[in-house]
Amino acid sequence: RSVVADEEHSSCQTLIGPSSGKEFTDFDKLKFRIVTKDGVRVSIVADRCGGDDSIGIVTSTTEGKGKQEEEELSRFSMPDPEDATSISDAERRLPGAMPYFYVQDPDYFALKQRVAKAVVEGGEAEGVATIDVAVETLKVAEYLTPILKEQLLTE
Repeated sequence: RSVVADEEHSSCQTLIGPSSGKEFTDFDKLKFRIVTKDGVRVSIVADRCGGDDSIGIVTSTTEGKGKQEEEELSRFSMPDPEDATSISDAERRLPGAMPYFYVQDPDYFALKQRVAKAVVEGGEAEGVATIDVAVETLKVAEYLTPILKEQLLTE
């Protein structure tokens, strides 16, 4: 039914590529809400320049007393306390790498293990998106990008 960008919490910039010299427009942070045909509401918030941590929050929205109320159902964060230890270990083992490599190291390690196991045993890697899922995800992104850019770049 609708896709609405939150202008206050979004930024879309056009910059010049350092090696190509060509203009490139992309989001450095983005917040938007999708309302499906069935009335399901999903909000997405991303900040590519906001640090090396990620948080996903699942909420349920209910109507009450003339206003909407959101209840937090679950919260997922990266890095979690266990990963924080791995990050410190990776920094000691591989000094000088970009900080996001340390943060992502535990996830990439698990991903490589799952993919290698699937190759050896045959079948699909557990918990890893297939190429078909990746293609469908990119289709959604390609659909949403011009809609969100139009909302954020129009003055």
